[in-house]
Amino acid sequence: MLWVFLALVGCDVTKGGGEPDPAEGTVPTSQISSTQSKPPTVPGTTGDPDADVQLVEGLIAGDLDAATVFPSVAWSSGFPIASDDGVWFVHWYEGGDWSVAGDFNGWEPQPMESHGDVWTVFVPDLDLSELTGTGYKFVNGSEWVADPWSRAYTYDDNGQLSYLVAPSDTWHLERWPGVEGEGLAPRDLRVYVPAGEGPWPVLYAHDGQNLFDPVSIWGGWRMQDALAQVDGDMLVVGIDNTVDRMSEYTHVDDSVLGYDIVGEGDAYAALVHDTVRPHIESTYGSTGHDGVMGSSLGGLISLHIAWAYPGEYDFVASLSGTLGWGRFERSEVTMEEQWLASPPADIRVYVDSGGSAGPDGACLDLDGDGFPEDDPDSSDNFCESRQFVDALAANGFVWEDTLFHWHDPDAPHAENAWAARVDLPLQLFVDGQ
Repeated sequence: MLWVFLALVGCDVTKGGGEPDPAEGTVPTSQISSTQSKPPTVPGTTGDPDADVQLVEGLIAGDLDAATVFPSVAWSSGFPIASDDGVWFVHWYEGGDWSVAGDFNGWEPQPMESHGDVWTVFVPDLDLSELTGTGYKFVNGSEWVADPWSRAYTYDDNGQLSYLVAPSDTWHLERWPGVEGEGLAPRDLRVYVPAGEGPWPVLYAHDGQNLFDPVSIWGGWRMQDALAQVDGDMLVVGIDNTVDRMSEYTHVDDSVLGYDIVGEGDAYAALVHDTVRPHIESTYGSTGHDGVMGSSLGGLISLHIAWAYPGEYDFVASLSGTLGWGRFERSEVTMEEQWLASPPADIRVYVDSGGSAGPDGACLDLDGDGFPEDDPDSSDNFCESRQFVDALAANGFVWEDTLFHWHDPDAPHAENAWAARVDLPLQLFVDGQ
C-alpha cells in the first residue's frame, strides 16, 4: 500500500540551492557544493573568534584545508566570524566569482578573494552592536544564496537568509553540522530559538530538514508558523534524518515491501539522548521540561526514546506513527507491547493520525496476531494508533490528563497534513510544564 511506502521512506529529502535576489526576485538554480561535501565532526565548542580567525588565516595560507576549518569554526564561534575589528565572511564553493552583500553594505555586492575552492573577505570596522538581526547572502552574478554554514539564519519571502548577528526580538534558527555518534551517519541539527532569553522548554524533533524549510518535501511542516500560534515559548531541536532513516527510526527488525530492515533505534535513541541533548543543554540550557516528537517512523522512534529513557522526557508526540512496526512481516515486539510491559511514569502522551478505518469502519486483525497492521482499508496508521492509545487508556493512562488522541479524518500521510495540526501537540507540550 502507498501509505506504507511513505511511512517507511518518506521525509528523506535534503534541499539545496540558491535563493532569490532580494531586489530583483530572480531565482538561481545552482546548488551549493559545500552542503553536499561537508565532513562529519564531533561536537565540541570553543567559542573563540580569535582562534577561528587563525584557522581561516591558515586556510588562506594553504596550511589547512576547508574540510578541517569549516566544521571547526561551525562548532566554535560560527560563521561569519566576528572579531573585535571586523567580520570575516568565508564561502566554500569551487567555481564562480563570489561577492557578499547584506544590510551592512546596503546589499551592494562586495568582492571576495578566491583561495582555491574557498572565498574570503574581511570587512573592517563593523559595529556588532548595530548588526543584530541584519542579514547577508553570497552573490555570484545573478545568484543570491544564503551562507550554508552560517550559525544563525531565517526564512523570508526570498528564501533562506543568513544573519550576521542573531536577533533577540524575534525567532531565528541555528545550525550545528555533522553531529555523529553511536556508529551512525553524521547529520545536522537545526535549532529554533525563540525571541528573548532562555532557558526554555526543549522539544527534540526528527526529520529536521523538513521542519522549517518552506520548500521541503510536501511543503514541509513550517514549524515556525505553528509555533507562532502557541501560547508559550520553547526551543525546538530539529535532528536531520539520513539515508539510514528506516533503520535508525525503528526499534526492532522487520521486513516490508521486499526489504529486510535492521532496527538501529537503540543507537539512534542514544545519539539523541547522550550526544545531542547534552550539547543543547550546555549551549542553550533547559527549564527541565523536555519532550520528543516525530511523524511516521519519527513518531515510532519518539515513543521508543521516551520508553528507553523513562523519567528523562516529560512529553512525547507521535503524528501518524508507524505503530505496526515489528508485525509487517515478522513477529517482533511492537511499541504497544513495550509500553504495556514497562510504561514510563510521569509523561504525557499525544498520538494522532489522519486516514480512517476504511468503509467498514472497523479495524481488522486478519492474521490474528493481535495487531491491525494488516487491515487493508486502514490508512495513515489510523488503526494502529487508535489501538495504541486505547491500550494505554486501559492500563493507567488518563484521557485529557496524561493521554491525548486526535483524529483528522482522511488527512493524508504527508508533511502538509502534519503542519496543519502540529500546533496541538506543541501547545500540550508547553501546557504540561
